[in-house]
Amino acid sequence: MIQIPDGFRQMPRWWRDGTAWLDALPGSVDSQCTTWGLQVGGPLFWGSNALVIPVTRGTDEFVLRMNPPGPEVDAQAHALRWWDGRGMVYLYDVDSAAGAMLLERLTTPLLSRPVDEAVAVLGGLMRRLAVPPPPDVASTGELVRRRSAELEQQWADLGRPFDVAHLRAALEVAPLLMEPATDLAVNGDLHSDQVLAGTRETWLTVDPVLYRGDIEFDLARVLWTRLDEMAEIPPYFEIVVHEASLVMDRARHWVVYRAVDYWLWGLANGLTEDPVRCERLLKALS
Repeated sequence: MIQIPDGFRQMPRWWRDGTAWLDALPGSVDSQCTTWGLQVGGPLFWGSNALVIPVTRGTDEFVLRMNPPGPEVDAQAHALRWWDGRGMVYLYDVDSAAGAMLLERLTTPLLSRPVDEAVAVLGGLMRRLAVPPPPDVASTGELVRRRSAELEQQWADLGRPFDVAHLRAALEVAPLLMEPATDLAVNGDLHSDQVLAGTRETWLTVDPVLYRGDIEFDLARVLWTRLDEMAEIPPYFEIVVHEASLVMDRARHWVVYRAVDYWLWGLANGLTEDPVRCERLLKALS
């Protein structure tokens, strides 16, 4: 049986959810490998919610991803099947009750590449993933409509933690974003940690969150996750806009809105570094 890495055991999720699923995971992996005829081989990888195990079946190489069972497994499987390998890791099989997915084997993370190269790749992937969307997923406009109604009260509840001008800027553009300019498939969790080198395509996305609407939705995350490596922000913003073929003004509106949204969310959830990045991003692009 596998050994659970200490780094995975230390993820904050288990502080909140307890370790029952985690403690049973070696047996669950063994059972899933038996069911799908897999052999474990290679170092384990993990994120905040999932353990990824390199596996083989005969001469074929895959990874087995194990999540706590729940709606997010079904949602991710739906997203992977919708994109069907286009700019996205390929899903071979899923067992929702076990929280298990059998996925294409990928290699080097985009995080290892220089930031200018990485943001260009992410911009290209935003456009690559922009296919006609399924009808049964949330719209980026709906997300803005719901969240923007909360921003001012949350800002007040948090003790007015930043200049009201930033809040007003987000609320000013929100009505424009409630009506998406496009109706395309959107990955709502796109950044350098979620893209790895592939063989079918040079870079492939993992762990998608599928929405529909404006593909600019996650442009702010593309920037803030590598912001500490940027001496100046506008040139990197312009790279993404160019590579994704975006409208500059609308892209900027999305960055302003999402930076304020995430700044408040981060403060409410005890984050310390990301709110600082959001402030810098806003000052550079407002």
